[in-house]
Amino acid sequence: MPAERRSARGRSAVGRFPSVTFGFEEDTEAEKEEPKENNVKKGNACKEWLRKVCPCCCPKHDDAIDTEVTLVDGPGKEDGGNGEKPVPGDKEVDEVLLKVKSIDLLKSKSGANRTEHHTHLYQSDNLIIRRGQSFEMWITLSRPFNPSSDELHLDLKTGPLAVVAKGTHVIIPLVAKLEGDRWEAAVVKQEDKKIKLLVNSPATAVIGRYQLTVETNNQNGSASSTHDPANDIYILFNPWCQDDIVYMDSEDERQEYILNDTGRIYYGTKDQIGARTWNYGQFNDRILAACLFVMEKSGTSPSGWGDPINVVRIISAMVNSPDDQGVLEGNWSGDYSNGTSPTVWSGSVEILEEYHKKNGTPVKYGQCWVFAGVVTTVLRCLGIPTRTVTNFSSAHDTDVSLTTDVYLDENLEPIENLNVDSIWNFHVWNDCWMARKDLPPGHGGWQAVDATPQETSQGTYCCGPASLAAVRYGQVYLKRDTAFVFAEVNSDKIYWQKNADGTFTQIYSEKKIVGISISTKAVGSNERSDITHLYKHPEGSNEERIAVETACSFGSKAKAYSSPTAQDVSLEVTLDGEGPKMGKDAELMITLKNSSSQQRSVSLHSQVSVMYYTGVHKATVRTDTTDIEVLPNEEKILEWALEYKDYKDKLIDQAALMLTVSGRVTETQQILATQFSFRLRTPDLIIKPLGKAVVGEKMSVEISFTNPLPQVLKAVVFHVEGLGLLTARMINYGDIGSHASVSLTERFIPTLSGTRKLLVSLDCKQLTQVHGVSDITVEEKSNAPL
Repeated sequence: MPAERRSARGRSAVGRFPSVTFGFEEDTEAEKEEPKENNVKKGNACKEWLRKVCPCCCPKHDDAIDTEVTLVDGPGKEDGGNGEKPVPGDKEVDEVLLKVKSIDLLKSKSGANRTEHHTHLYQSDNLIIRRGQSFEMWITLSRPFNPSSDELHLDLKTGPLAVVAKGTHVIIPLVAKLEGDRWEAAVVKQEDKKIKLLVNSPATAVIGRYQLTVETNNQNGSASSTHDPANDIYILFNPWCQDDIVYMDSEDERQEYILNDTGRIYYGTKDQIGARTWNYGQFNDRILAACLFVMEKSGTSPSGWGDPINVVRIISAMVNSPDDQGVLEGNWSGDYSNGTSPTVWSGSVEILEEYHKKNGTPVKYGQCWVFAGVVTTVLRCLGIPTRTVTNFSSAHDTDVSLTTDVYLDENLEPIENLNVDSIWNFHVWNDCWMARKDLPPGHGGWQAVDATPQETSQGTYCCGPASLAAVRYGQVYLKRDTAFVFAEVNSDKIYWQKNADGTFTQIYSEKKIVGISISTKAVGSNERSDITHLYKHPEGSNEERIAVETACSFGSKAKAYSSPTAQDVSLEVTLDGEGPKMGKDAELMITLKNSSSQQRSVSLHSQVSVMYYTGVHKATVRTDTTDIEVLPNEEKILEWALEYKDYKDKLIDQAALMLTVSGRVTETQQILATQFSFRLRTPDLIIKPLGKAVVGEKMSVEISFTNPLPQVLKAVVFHVEGLGLLTARMINYGDIGSHASVSLTERFIPTLSGTRKLLVSLDCKQLTQVHGVSDITVEEKSNAPL
């Protein structure tokens, strides 16, 4: 898209010379004669002056980067006494404007920008970066940059209609100091007319292809570089950035689910599992452009492309063709004479290139593994960790019953027109990794996404992202399409017989036949990894049955399962006071209350897991099962404890855990379930001022800390700062022994009076989120004579 041309005439600002007027005034005689001035012979001094001052009106130079300019009034630039324009000398002209001569984005695949952003594998000469991370660039100017009088900012635009408020038009200012997690740039090096910028982007930035221009301004006028497609910047999701929703903390998993461009897709039956290698090819030349083309063809607003939930849903819809002319046309007829048989494809590259080349004509043909292979390519290319998943004995629920239903007539013969549910030998879809801040804590991590067009979701053939944690616990009421995925992996097969009056009676049910050997390629090898446990509890276990019945209670055939005869037992998890402390055993209370006049027997199951603060499940710490007898009208309190030794090696930042408790009442078949999030409190740092605080006079503070853990803290770092007290500084303290108490003294000279806050934090691998604050009242320095 060409950049908007800026005219040196007809603007609302007052011109530098009297002949330049407000845009709404009539032209002066001098302006009417301007074309004649532009036709003066080469030796004419006026034309030489015009060439220097306004190259857009009288071009001469052949610069690497075209620059458009606008002149404005400047001090000390008065007209001659007779009203004629003064003709400036060469030196004055050079100082009038700051123009961009060239831009170097340091795009080399082996350079720091590409390697540090893990985009060096893309076979593209453009700059490809990941959001939430800084990158460098050089700008060559027409003269040396003067930060005291010159202004410069970067201008980025993406999408057909870039808007600042929607994050698709980004104006990046120059700042003195980078703060991070925002659009900003700082000059980190200057060499004569060249400046080197370090540019930051937020971890929430919209992904896509951005057009770059550079704008300069000073008291004499402004200039803007012309858009050059070679300087377009591609911005992707960033699984290496902790603030990005798609952050994944395992480098081995990032290598597998982002950077591996080949994989294995499983097929066959649960007893005869086959495998084929698939070429994802997400780094091939033109594939990134093709992936963004798919996003553009969706017709969705680029303003939503910063949210991976939106992006995977768009791709789930766009990889199939029924309602949006997407990438692949599905065909299960056996007649592939008008295209390519789905079994012929061995990778995604040819498919995506053909779709892009033919401007969005669906490619013929695909089946589930082809759809899934293309989804993996696109999402990995855009920076979302993704894997291809095969479910054996995969159910297709057509009526939101959460069951697979078989209808028989009075003679136990199948009623063909009613038997629309089915169980596929295998079905292939995808898991992608992200936090789910739109769901309750504990539902981030792997999400199921299915691009095979089976059933519509909100009117479109797409499916997901559905949280695997929600699927596992039967929480089918959580978005998106959790019920459909649950039925694929954990529905019961129920047989119904037609009665004489036309109604149906449930006569038999089969369990343990759906969702077998859910498989994906193992991390770092070509072995098959069975991930069934992520989708469901062990078949036949009480937890699995609870999940099934919980799910089906929200389905269209809830009566297929016996409703509880009573719901008179309640379950609650609580903690005392401020909660458990880091390094100590975590103690919670589980309260069971029986409001009936009869005894109740409850089978309880508990699981405690380590969580990221985003709600993503990290690891299961412990599981327990216990049977409890609750007397009539009794409130029984169970003490639940998690010992330090059980969690010490599994904690991550924020020290967050979640306790999931579920159960069943034997007498009534009532289901109980609750989740409780808690964190282990870290100790505070004690900050004690020593002596009086006076502006300009040295003072000291004592910082004290006691290690709460029965282990050594390695390579402890203190961070100290306070506005008006001292600039931020790091103190490399070293190791702190088990349960040891330490103190250190920090000296500084306050520069501002009033109540000031001194902030101190401690960080090490074994312990984070330790901090302290102290209010320090600083007095003005006394000027009284001695």
